[in-house]
Amino acid sequence: MLRFVTTNRHKFREIKALAGRFGVEIVMVERSYPEKQSSDLAEIAMEGAKRCAADLGEGFFLEDSGLFVGALNGFPGPYSSYVHSTIGNEGILDLLINSRDRSAYFLSVICYYDGEFKVFEGRVEGTIATECRGRSGFGFDPIFQPSGHDSTFAEMGDAKNEFSHRRRSAEIFFRSLTDRV
Repeated sequence: MLRFVTTNRHKFREIKALAGRFGVEIVMVERSYPEKQSSDLAEIAMEGAKRCAADLGEGFFLEDSGLFVGALNGFPGPYSSYVHSTIGNEGILDLLINSRDRSAYFLSVICYYDGEFKVFEGRVEGTIATECRGRSGFGFDPIFQPSGHDSTFAEMGDAKNEFSHRRRSAEIFFRSLTDRV
């Protein structure tokens, strides 16, 4: 059984559903840890895992993700959680009110520790909607519309898990575990 270090129950629910597809059982270790300030999500995840490894030992992973908006030079990126808690979805929409460039992507980074630190990344391209749409999901899901879809993540419900950034990083991660068996 793998331990997933997070305080975000939404992330846990999404990743637990994905883990089940690979026959992997996970449990949530509700624990916060100081996050390194960096513009690189992989560096932030790796540093977080190093801080947790001292107490948890081997056999755990954590995930960090961010929304990177083209017109905002990648902002909020690694600061997505803080930005969402301070200005929220409406704040991002306000920042883009006169922008023609609404391109964006979500990036998810999983760092796994099994005696060695391993990083797995998943990315999904899309655009920022002009208004909040949908009631499911969390964070910036109501304003992110993945490429090739008419709905935001928040309008998709569980279907989001079929192609989200988190699904992509988790699939690579879980496949690496099952390929070793």
